[in-house]
Amino acid sequence: MIARTIDELAFWAGGRLIPPGPPAAPVTGVVTDSRRAGPGALFVAIKGERADGHNYLTAVARAGAAAALVSDEAAARAALAEAGQADGPGAAMALIVVGDTVAALGRIARGHLADLRQRAGDRGLAVIAMTGSVGKTTTKDLTRQLLAAQGPTIAPVASFNNEIGLPLTVLEADESTRYLVLEMGASGPDDIAELVEIAPLDAAAVLMIGHAHMGGFGSIEGVATAKSHIVRGLLPHGTAVLNLDDERAAAMRPLAPGRVLTFSASGDERADLRATGVELDEAAHAVADIHLPGAAPRRARLGLPGAHNIANALAALGLALAAGVGADDLLDAIAAAGLESPHRMAVSDLPGGGRLIDDSYNANIDSMTASLASLPALAGDRRRVVVISEMLELGETSAADHATTGRLVADAGAALLVSIGAGAAPAAEAARRRGVEVVETPDADEAIARIPSLLAPGDAVLVKGSHGSGAWRVADHLAAGGPTSASHDATDGRDGKDAR
Repeated sequence: MIARTIDELAFWAGGRLIPPGPPAAPVTGVVTDSRRAGPGALFVAIKGERADGHNYLTAVARAGAAAALVSDEAAARAALAEAGQADGPGAAMALIVVGDTVAALGRIARGHLADLRQRAGDRGLAVIAMTGSVGKTTTKDLTRQLLAAQGPTIAPVASFNNEIGLPLTVLEADESTRYLVLEMGASGPDDIAELVEIAPLDAAAVLMIGHAHMGGFGSIEGVATAKSHIVRGLLPHGTAVLNLDDERAAAMRPLAPGRVLTFSASGDERADLRATGVELDEAAHAVADIHLPGAAPRRARLGLPGAHNIANALAALGLALAAGVGADDLLDAIAAAGLESPHRMAVSDLPGGGRLIDDSYNANIDSMTASLASLPALAGDRRRVVVISEMLELGETSAADHATTGRLVADAGAALLVSIGAGAAPAAEAARRRGVEVVETPDADEAIARIPSLLAPGDAVLVKGSHGSGAWRVADHLAAGGPTSASHDATDGRDGKDAR
């Protein structure tokens, strides 16, 4: 982030500035975690379901933060008074008072980005984003790597794809940034519409419309409508990158204001980008002929496992093309691009020749299907064990989707299923009926306690489930060879539900 004056930030936020007296120090970074506050920081105090950032303002002031964005003025003034009684900067921290700090954070990011675009002039700043029910973070990681080879690139860590994570990513960009890569998720109908208001787009990809957060949308058509806002949010010159293999994504073509690029992992000849002759090698990496507009087909091995990642790679290639990168440069780079974010088809060795397939970051029936389809190739001759935790926020389809999961576990040749959570019971029952040994556990702690007695040396273990139901803890336990504890929250306040 470039240095910003507090007056500038208060104007963008639409807030009332309470200065400390002397001219306030410039802001050089924006944080929502009080532990990261220090000189030059703007701390955003967020009232969340589990914590209230206003409770940390005294510590933030004592750490020397330049300013705090607050909605509770009385609490903020009390914190400054308390901080001023101790040694250190204390009450020198400025306050920007607003009605809603999350909304104000978005307005600040919007103003920052608009200013950066103006400064970039003819050199340009390309703002690129993707959405979909599965594959967003992998596509983001691949796109970041393709573009970083061309110029300074900013992209979110992990899945910073909601109304807090996206503005924080935007605010990391500075005058040197050539490409800003954003991931856009949605838990409700208007989420992406609000995100593209913050960051209007030069290129946008829609990966797949699936059964994620059905409780928040009501139907898959509702999911499609929500995701379509990323195409509606393109600037007039912007390019839409659409999955021709997904009818709901392909149907968004008329919404695009300009150029449309389509991609097809199934090799549809109508697509601008497509893969043909797909094979999986001994490490379950896809090898395919990649067809890009303006370049001869070239056979490439993807740097990440799973046939489903062909679609993610094609989407990343399409976004990079839309950003102006040449096709030949991209074909050289795609084979070297790999996984960057944790818990997404990460394959590692276990003692005794075993293998861990950690795809535990999150789950819905579409991503569960893709993950289980990869198990046979990744497991090879090893005994196959599947650990699943409950898939959350599926709404009325929850029981049916879990039952389908149980059948998919059996189809993948699993010898053992370990289920976590009461909601996963239909999966356990469906797998049991198909001859799979099943162990049901109420929570991740119980699963971790029982895992050592259930696994044998040389097993291949696939771990998959929603983040909130704890599958990732089992994966961490297996990867570390010992117990693990729950991670702390990324913010002192609301960090939003995981948006897909």
